[in-house]
Amino acid sequence: MPATTALRRALAVTVMLPLPALAACGYGSQAKDTGTARVASGAKTDGLDAVRIGYFGNLTHGTALVGAEKGFFQKELKGTEAKYAVFNAGPSAIEALNSDSLDVAFLGPSPAVNGWTKADGKNLRIVGGSASGGVKLVVNPDKVKSVADVEGKRIATPQLGNTQDVAFLNWAAEQGWKVDPQSGKGDVTVVRSDNKVTPDAFRSGSVDGAWVPEPTASRLVAQGGKVLLDESSLWPDGKFVITNIAVRQEFLDKHPKAVEAVLRASVEANRWINAHPDEAKEAANARLAADTGKPLPADVLDPAWKSITFLDDPLAATLRTQAGHAVEAGLLEQPDLKGIYDLSLLRKVLQAAGRPAVDDAGLGVS
Repeated sequence: MPATTALRRALAVTVMLPLPALAACGYGSQAKDTGTARVASGAKTDGLDAVRIGYFGNLTHGTALVGAEKGFFQKELKGTEAKYAVFNAGPSAIEALNSDSLDVAFLGPSPAVNGWTKADGKNLRIVGGSASGGVKLVVNPDKVKSVADVEGKRIATPQLGNTQDVAFLNWAAEQGWKVDPQSGKGDVTVVRSDNKVTPDAFRSGSVDGAWVPEPTASRLVAQGGKVLLDESSLWPDGKFVITNIAVRQEFLDKHPKAVEAVLRASVEANRWINAHPDEAKEAANARLAADTGKPLPADVLDPAWKSITFLDDPLAATLRTQAGHAVEAGLLEQPDLKGIYDLSLLRKVLQAAGRPAVDDAGLGVS
């Protein structure tokens, strides 16, 4: 079976849930319907009754968490309702976009690239950035004391072909270790484990470490794990895209004012996060508590939040590099990413706010 076909099958979602049901797909304990903020006064944006926004219950989606909790999205959408759904993984968010169950999704780079290539560039566009960083290799310090000790160990990643899985496989290859990308077997054993169960696997000793996003990484540290590597140390200037803002192409074509409103809200959310880091951290945690039924404890929340940079730049060049890593790992055929970005509305919003322009690394629409 070709690698790309296997990856697509692994990432496929066989059942499409209606939007209210998707809210039960959150991080950690089963999430409830996130509900909506009170609709602001004013005319409906682009004549829409609602804009459906999806995000993950991860701190790397802090822009969405804070934007929802503090009402930034609802404020900008005015008389149009901001409706939210929480996802566990990128493939389900991609399927929601494809099935017209979602309009806007906060996504990692690998799901965005996989969704783009699977639909031959016809289902989504990346319209903005959200976050960088927040990914770490955490290990059992009794078993792993150095990089060399990772060889022969069992390391968890969230999912076959997801952003962290690709990053770990690339890093392992750079160490000279051979790993079969499909089975995960080799000089290091890659265990694909959902983020919500990885802490139990780590505690029981069934995995020796994990390459995971926040807050899972800090959960493992709170259990006695040690950060062996912060992925940001592997990237120029310490920045790499971990979360993008993507939209359905049809929605972008028909409702640019609504997309612009969402981008204004995300830019304002990021500005507020960076100006009020402690308040923003608490707002994100409050949203997580509302979504999952339980807030993060301080020993997890504080270090996790500090490791993430919230920014409007989609860091397009790093997405291209990450796609290249997936190709090198044998998980993806060489993709044509030309057109995956449409940053025209983001540039308009940033210019109005007096903020620096952003670059699409030559991957924008013609």
